[in-house]
Amino acid sequence: MRTAWLRPLLLASACLLPLGALGCDGSDDPSSDESDLTSVRGRSRELKFEGVVHVPRGSDDAAILRVVHQQTKTAFGPLKELEIGVNDRELKGVDPATFVKRDVDVVDTQAAAPGASTPMMEVRYTYQDDAVVPKSFDGESTLKMALLGADHRSFSQQILKDCTSNDSHARDFASDLWYVFEPDRASCKRVIQAEQEAIEAARAKLTQVTTQVAKLEANRLYLPVTVALGADETNDEDSYPEYDRLFTGGVQKGKLVISLINGTIDHERPASGIQDDSGYGEWMDSLEEIFTSRPGFQLVSVEDDVDLSTYTLSTGKTVEGLGFSDFIAFQNGSGFPEGLTFEEERELQRAVAERLFDHWVTFEVKGRVKIGTKRTKDVAVRLMTYFGEANTTTPFKHAIKNSDVFLYNGHSMIGVGPLDPKNFTASDFPPSYQILFIDSCISYNYYEADYIPLKQGGTKNLDLVTNALESPAWRSGFALGQFISTMIDGQNATWRELLDSAEATGSGMRVVDGELDNVFDGAKTTIKLTL
Repeated sequence: MRTAWLRPLLLASACLLPLGALGCDGSDDPSSDESDLTSVRGRSRELKFEGVVHVPRGSDDAAILRVVHQQTKTAFGPLKELEIGVNDRELKGVDPATFVKRDVDVVDTQAAAPGASTPMMEVRYTYQDDAVVPKSFDGESTLKMALLGADHRSFSQQILKDCTSNDSHARDFASDLWYVFEPDRASCKRVIQAEQEAIEAARAKLTQVTTQVAKLEANRLYLPVTVALGADETNDEDSYPEYDRLFTGGVQKGKLVISLINGTIDHERPASGIQDDSGYGEWMDSLEEIFTSRPGFQLVSVEDDVDLSTYTLSTGKTVEGLGFSDFIAFQNGSGFPEGLTFEEERELQRAVAERLFDHWVTFEVKGRVKIGTKRTKDVAVRLMTYFGEANTTTPFKHAIKNSDVFLYNGHSMIGVGPLDPKNFTASDFPPSYQILFIDSCISYNYYEADYIPLKQGGTKNLDLVTNALESPAWRSGFALGQFISTMIDGQNATWRELLDSAEATGSGMRVVDGELDNVFDGAKTTIKLTL
């Protein structure tokens, strides 16, 4: 879940609906190895398990795949609970070449009198994927878990009771049980074991074990599986962003353009005002960290030329001459003009947030940069920031098209939100080198692999930072502020050092993909940046 802590109270917040993989071209180029990722907490390992479904006899591969996906998708929740992230979107990636088919007769061994059997086809398959696995699994080669049967939606209330927390969060996913299924719960283990014992008893009644399957088995609700983990293939060598390309200008000549979108986090807008949404506080925390660590940023523009300096309160008092440093201080409960009551301070804070809401606010700092032996040149770092609902593609398309470094802090919306790669085409990306950092729940699965084919040049022009697991919203603003500050400190931070800088919310087990074919080497080329 995307966990949001309201200041100062704790509020559980899920990644709810509306409310690295490199190209597999099979080449010998190391950049085509999907397993090689850079991470601080996780390890890149292959994951594999076998499953079985029963379909009408004569079903073609397309029909079989639809049933198989209904089952493989239910591995999402169990793997999430094991803190394992997989790359294939909702675990759809099963190769029909792995199918092992046999025609069977499904027999109801529990019937009072033998009835006609049902002709079916049993299909065994293998799921294989790249995974991000916590270091705690070092030395482990297999794991036990379970999948749900294809018809599990008919038993949603039973599964909610036995195999989920059955709290409000779980019940929100009653129609998407794949996200909250927890077979490792004691109550779930009991029902899985009971079903397995009943299936074994039914098998014992079959007269033709090579051609018959018990109805209980064909219609089973739970399928225990063994997950195999491959060797550690994490990239442990130093890798770097392409700093030389960033500081010579991509989308704008002579500028490094960074965009930061913060979405609202609380599932309902606070009655007290948008300034009390957790996302607003995290946005301010990002800006405070950037401006404190890298002073000199100046406000360049506000979308629609909104005036941020002057406010007239309901009591008739006028406050003038405010700037962004004041807004950050307000969020920290300080810096209010003298002579205001507490209620007037809250009204002013709310008025500021309402003017900022759903508007791009742009800052810039000028400096000088020397890359290697080249002559020193003027450079500017432009920071485009946005806080709002972020539930349409408009702000995202604007940011991605017009940024060298794009960061998003907000809900994943289970992958079907405005950042869904299906909403984008190649024309939505600039041709220059780019970094995308999607700091939302399980963005490694939802938002990672499908972006690479959209980018001209693939991983040669794109590095992706994503979270393999659910990630906390608390301190996410500070973490992203640290990440941006580290990227522009002129110290040539490696990708691992950049991930370390954002470790305030590192429990999401972040990974970098696309970095292996980067050419820049900070150990060989010095960048001297003065802002």
